[in-house]
Amino acid sequence: MRTLLILLFTLGGFAAATAADSAGRVIKVLPLFLDQQGREAKSPSLFDRDAYQAYLLAHTNEISAIRYDVQWKAEKNPAEKFKVRVELRSVGAANQPQLKTLEVEVTPGRFSQWTELKLGGADYQKFGNVVAWRVTLWRGDQQLGEQKSFLW
Repeated sequence: MRTLLILLFTLGGFAAATAADSAGRVIKVLPLFLDQQGREAKSPSLFDRDAYQAYLLAHTNEISAIRYDVQWKAEKNPAEKFKVRVELRSVGAANQPQLKTLEVEVTPGRFSQWTELKLGGADYQKFGNVVAWRVTLWRGDQQLGEQKSFLW
């Protein structure tokens, strides 16, 4: 009997998690530095991308922008508007905290989608070093999913 109750609670929790996930979620977030030519890597290799990202982090004068590649999934409903939002925190001039929000409207498909949001140019230079970020998926004014950095 006890085993049956544990099994029912486990399946109930799984069903609740699956129902919450079916509305929408943020699956993965890849923050990538871009060089002066707009590249995150010099070749298509993932190993080279990681090595070039480490190089750019050590040579910050060669960074022209930061791009957030966001993988997300939501129920397909043409009547509803969805948004992917990236909130960034930095320490700017005179050690003052700054907040910047990047947002784009998206349309869900059958499978997960990738969306790019970029902070570059003069905005990137004025904003300073990003110390924390949070990515959220919205349907209207309802938040469906979230991923955030450790320091958020």
